[in-house]
Amino acid sequence: MPLNGAKTFYDVLGVPKDASQGDLRKAWLALARKHHPDKTGGHKGSEDSQTQA
Repeated sequence: MPLNGAKTFYDVLGVPKDASQGDLRKAWLALARKHHPDKTGGHKGSEDSQTQA
């Protein structure tokens, strides 16, 4: 089961299917920063929302 009910990784990243490699990278890094334990202060909810399958 994809994350958050999304159907594709494009949905997870919030980019269109014709996104460039650079846009995909930016979206991935932004999502990684948003949910990184060092940035969230170890907030378990943020961590769990991304790891549920």
